[in-house]
Amino acid sequence: MALQMFDKERTLQMRQKLIGQSCRLFFSHEPLKIVKARGQYLYDENGTQYLDCISNVQHVGHCHPSITKAATAQMELLNANSRFLHDNIVQYAERLANTLPQKLCVFYFVNSGSEANDLALRLARQYTQNKDVVVLNHAYHGHLTSLIDISPYKFWKLEGQKEWVHVAPLPDTYRGLYREGHPNPGQAYADTVKNLIDEVQNRGRKISCFFVESLPSVGGHIILPPGYFPKVAEYIRAAGGVFVADEIQTGFGRVGSHFWAFQLQGEDFCPDIVTMGKPMGNGHPLACVVTTKEIAGTFTANGVEYFNTFGGNPVSCAIGLAVLDVIEKEDLRANAVRVGSQLKKLLKQLQAKHTIIGDVRGVGLFLGFELVKDRVALTPATEEAERHICLSTDGPWANVIKFKPPMCFSMEDAERVTEQIGFILQVTEFMATWQWGLNQQPSDNKSSALNTELSLATLKFH
Repeated sequence: MALQMFDKERTLQMRQKLIGQSCRLFFSHEPLKIVKARGQYLYDENGTQYLDCISNVQHVGHCHPSITKAATAQMELLNANSRFLHDNIVQYAERLANTLPQKLCVFYFVNSGSEANDLALRLARQYTQNKDVVVLNHAYHGHLTSLIDISPYKFWKLEGQKEWVHVAPLPDTYRGLYREGHPNPGQAYADTVKNLIDEVQNRGRKISCFFVESLPSVGGHIILPPGYFPKVAEYIRAAGGVFVADEIQTGFGRVGSHFWAFQLQGEDFCPDIVTMGKPMGNGHPLACVVTTKEIAGTFTANGVEYFNTFGGNPVSCAIGLAVLDVIEKEDLRANAVRVGSQLKKLLKQLQAKHTIIGDVRGVGLFLGFELVKDRVALTPATEEAERHICLSTDGPWANVIKFKPPMCFSMEDAERVTEQIGFILQVTEFMATWQWGLNQQPSDNKSSALNTELSLATLKFH
């Protein structure tokens, strides 16, 4: 039986009735109904094309034929849990191992980034026999209870900070404690972690791990200063803890120059545990934890079996292998370098024209620009970001416009999106000037001015 296709209004009404309202829609003031996608393009029920700048899950492009072919072929043959021997899981683990430092060689396959991070937390605690965790401010690591507890982005809005969670400053060189003019921000920010560790130990508590995104995403698309990770790892290991790198947003070549974002901190730097997810299955639920033999050994020695019903099943691993093949065959890392550099250049050109853009930052196809009301006080332009630019936002004040598009994003796409952003910013600035003038006018002149505003709004959204 074919699925029914409802009109957009009925779909919206049914969603509001049947789906939890905390599960929010993109662009909730005017939600999109997307019925088809290919590559970096989305299509609504009327066939209107949208350029996708934010779907980092569909890593090699929506509905890539190589991925759907691999999934279909394996589903027609077998899908069973990983307690049976099968080639796909071991071949996939071997391919992933070839992208990582040699000591990261034991894999646990799961279904989501949240599952991966929860398991990483268990591994760290089992190995160290400690409980406490150090995280960065504004971090987000997943929606499970264990991960809400280590995600300041969430827990500040809920039950607050647990006594075993310790929050270090976000190493933001644009608006943080130590900025671009500092001679060694990496060391300075690492020392804030050292000071935090000392405080924790002075209270008789022990650290299990430092848990960190390799590039803080929800925190505002932060590019960490050089040398930060190696020094933090030195401090955390000296305190008896391990270093966990969350690559769920940034892995699989998004940064272009490297396969993993933690490698931006130096070829010699190696975490003790790495988690991966979102882009891994190109939209299929697939995630993973990789660690050392020593840490995995203590997890085995506790005598409790770890079993995941769907993690590492033949279909998931076939898809994962196909994703790796596409990244290599289509040279998507080089594309991320080339297109990301051009997009960053074009955004910096917009920054030179529009004072509302305070900062442009990023690497590869992990980019963002921060909107501010003025460039001295760095007052976040949150309202402007929400009202005038139909892209997704991140950052503590939701004023960082983020770019994490499918890796097939092209030079033409970069030109197209910056041209549209430039147009929106021009309209925004015109409206701000007009509004100032309107406030100076007698009230009987405001009716015609309002008609002008409505016309501009119509132009903006079509």
